[in-house]
Amino acid sequence: MAGPGSVTLLELDALSVGRPEYGAVLSDMSLSLAPGERVGLVGPNGAGKTTLFHTIAGVLPALRGGVRMTGKPVSAGQFRPDIGLVFQQAEDQLFCPTVIEDVSFGPRNLGLPAAEARARATRALDQCGLSGLEDRPVHHLSGGEKRRACIAGALALQPDLLLLDEPSAALDMRQRRRLIAVLAGMPQAMLIASHDLELVLELCPRVVLIDQGRIRADGPARAVLGNAPLMDAHGQEVPHSLTPHHPAGHLHVRSSP
Repeated sequence: MAGPGSVTLLELDALSVGRPEYGAVLSDMSLSLAPGERVGLVGPNGAGKTTLFHTIAGVLPALRGGVRMTGKPVSAGQFRPDIGLVFQQAEDQLFCPTVIEDVSFGPRNLGLPAAEARARATRALDQCGLSGLEDRPVHHLSGGEKRRACIAGALALQPDLLLLDEPSAALDMRQRRRLIAVLAGMPQAMLIASHDLELVLELCPRVVLIDQGRIRADGPARAVLGNAPLMDAHGQEVPHSLTPHHPAGHLHVRSSP
């Protein structure tokens, strides 16, 4: 996996997003990702995480600054198959009658022949552990299967970057573990927005904390998420696995502010 300091895949340059009459939702955000890098995006509800994803994917325009992928500007309204956005609600993304139709929708709209589009979709489903479900109606999938089908739909476009918005929300433990295993085995760069901080710790060596539309911290995951005063100041809690424990009785010892 490439790390920071190598070739830049994604670059945000003093990015601000919002409406002139209402002000900025995101303000002066500068950030870069290397190819294959996995970064957790954490912060309270309303911090701007989903807005940031929609701007990177070209759904929303920038007020100021900009977004570049491999050095090329991303413009609002421009279709970018190199950027795969996976929505927080699977039902917002899955709309075809069957799984194979849904996952092959993107490749078909790239103008690929039907056989190639289906082959891409089949490979993506296999990568996501959904082989054998090609002809199943989408509404007959479990919550975890729907989430992985959404990821497969993004993967079928062969993106360089995946934007994952709350990927483990509402999943039971078994489906959550399957999802983590799927994501851990993928070579794509990822930005993972999540309140599931243990998932972030497991998958992301680096974490960016945002609040009120600004980056408040950017660094190694354990250093950022384990900083109790920082996390408390921005409406977050230190993950359980990073909380010091008293040897007698498994009592938590709160860090002093």
